[in-house]
Amino acid sequence: MNGKNIATVYGKELRDSLRDRRTLLSMIIIPLLVVPVLVYAVSRIGSRAYASAREEIPVVMLLGGADSPRTVAALRQSPRFRIVSEAAGYRQLISDKKIRAAVQIPPGFDAGLGAGAARPVVILHYQGELKSGFAVGEIEAFFRDVREKAVTASLAAHGLPASLVTPFAVQRENVAPPEKVGGNAIGGLVPYLIIMLCFTGAVYPAIDLTAGEKERGTMETLLCSPVARVDIVLGKFFTVLTSSLCAIGLSLLSMALTMALAGAGIGATVRGALPPLDPLGLAGVLAMVLPVAVLFSALLLTIALCAKSSKEAQTYLTPLAFVVLLPVAVGLLPGIELNSRLALVPILNLSLVCKEMLSGVWHWNYIALIFGSTCAYAGVALALAVRMFNREDVLFRS
Repeated sequence: MNGKNIATVYGKELRDSLRDRRTLLSMIIIPLLVVPVLVYAVSRIGSRAYASAREEIPVVMLLGGADSPRTVAALRQSPRFRIVSEAAGYRQLISDKKIRAAVQIPPGFDAGLGAGAARPVVILHYQGELKSGFAVGEIEAFFRDVREKAVTASLAAHGLPASLVTPFAVQRENVAPPEKVGGNAIGGLVPYLIIMLCFTGAVYPAIDLTAGEKERGTMETLLCSPVARVDIVLGKFFTVLTSSLCAIGLSLLSMALTMALAGAGIGATVRGALPPLDPLGLAGVLAMVLPVAVLFSALLLTIALCAKSSKEAQTYLTPLAFVVLLPVAVGLLPGIELNSRLALVPILNLSLVCKEMLSGVWHWNYIALIFGSTCAYAGVALALAVRMFNREDVLFRS
């Protein structure tokens, strides 16, 4: 192994990669722009859709209530929703979103309310549908008011104070700092984004430096040079690793600038979409991603080397993206907690520990185990890349 030869191959491959538009796109443009554009666009569209749904006066169908004129009149006069008369197929109308909900008034509701023995009111709705959920909330608020007025009137009739029903209030007070709140809210999304960019930043350089050289016929020229195979593969590996780390670094820089601009007042929408994160946690995430970047770079270089063309290499590497992102998605699921067994699962362990660090929780034993195991996996992948580069049947596969 010769450090000077490795540096020479690395410099040559890096210059060639910077001339490739696909490499520049995956290494610089996407990481630098994807965070602010996605955050702004998603938050803007989401806030507009939410505000529009919130401002809409929901259409609610009234079922029954013929013997409860007082409640029916109050429902029709309420500005919270628009009441329509009963029609056939109301369940299908709710499913088709032609009406948002239906409220079923039980027989004798007014009389039962006065006697303190009213039967339950049933609300039919479309579970999971945003506007139907708003309608249910308005209907429930209306009947809470009806219930409280009935209780207050009953207590007054017996000469009792209204505070008898609610002798005290329960209040909530947050004790966690804003950084921990922000880390808990979006802590799982940050490693997802970083791992995705770490992978995509290494894909095109790995293809170009292996299968791409086979297609251009420059692989044979490089192998004829008086440079050991291990020096060649390490030079190529460091080029792919540089691209991956550049994508990560630019994505974190973009994220930090977006948060700084949001804090400086570029808009309430973006500020609301970007809760503050602990800078130390972000630094910890970057440190933990380093061995994963090595793992991705070596693995992608090895797989792409087995292909005889760039198109074939893309066919091999595209499904790998789903394999990589699946453990990250599992880490986003509620109830998945970091333990000693999950700390040995590649990528999933990074997702879980990064979420903890961004929330201000530092499990040093798990951090050491994850960092060490990921370094071991990366070493195995790099050794495999060197071994595959020494196989003539792989280099000159036709």
